[in-house]
Amino acid sequence: MTAEGGNRRDTAGRAQCASRAGTGQEVSLTTFTLLNFLVSTVAGFVGALLGLGGGVFLVPALTLLFGVSIGEAVGASAVSVIATSSGAAVAYLRDHITNIRIGMLLEVGTTTGALTGALIAGLLNPRYLYFFFGVLLLYNAYLTFRARRQELPEGVVPDRLALRLRLQGAYRDRALDRTVEYTATRTLPGLLVMYASGMVAGLLGIGAGAFKVLAMDQIMRLPMKVSTATSNFMIGVTAAASAAIYFARGQVNPAIAAPVALGVLLGASLGTRVMNRMRSRTLRVLFAPVLGWIAVQMLWKGWVMP
Repeated sequence: MTAEGGNRRDTAGRAQCASRAGTGQEVSLTTFTLLNFLVSTVAGFVGALLGLGGGVFLVPALTLLFGVSIGEAVGASAVSVIATSSGAAVAYLRDHITNIRIGMLLEVGTTTGALTGALIAGLLNPRYLYFFFGVLLLYNAYLTFRARRQELPEGVVPDRLALRLRLQGAYRDRALDRTVEYTATRTLPGLLVMYASGMVAGLLGIGAGAFKVLAMDQIMRLPMKVSTATSNFMIGVTAAASAAIYFARGQVNPAIAAPVALGVLLGASLGTRVMNRMRSRTLRVLFAPVLGWIAVQMLWKGWVMP
């Protein structure tokens, strides 16, 4: 490559990134890619820990810090969720923390709800939905924080559906240095919550990772680690479908999505190594403020929506 050709390429990259930054400050392509990679690594790490993917952090970071359009940010976010799920799934499946049977059952509720949400999207005012589910998430953030001293659910009695579908399991908890056996309960209410979360995702175009963790942790009384690991498995299935739509629309920009995918994959791999060595109490303490952050985002969107 000639020096002149290299200068032209560098100038084009600077112009592109200066436009993306949207702050009037010159940002080189290398700096943009590096910062994007670092932010994505943190998002993947937290997403793998809490079962939320990385979109809740990535979309605000890409739009507010780097000036990326909301369409390309959401497209990169969808790719990041697949990367989080892929990075986390192998480790969690190997450690038997992910419960595939529970994940596939709840995915039926999410998918059905998403289809319902897409069908009735024009009949409901999204403004009130943002308010309703924002308040609901705030309340659940409070419940999660209140249960921060609970390491494992106690006194769980399986219901008939859980027994029939064999919704139980066991995993080796490295933090407790023992094998934890568990079973699900209140299967039908959990399935209904997943249906509602899928409907919200279809109506509002948001991820449903927070609702998935809540349904398994607070409704079905599964251990927190099983809830986050199974949520990581489930969100990858959902995101694969949405990412294909964004790709078809031309909203998956390789210059943005590539460092996002690599950073999230690295972060998710690190997150899985840390999660099984953490106490569930610590996960709850981390999960509660993140849930509150998502709730505030939803309330804000409802407030500013015309």
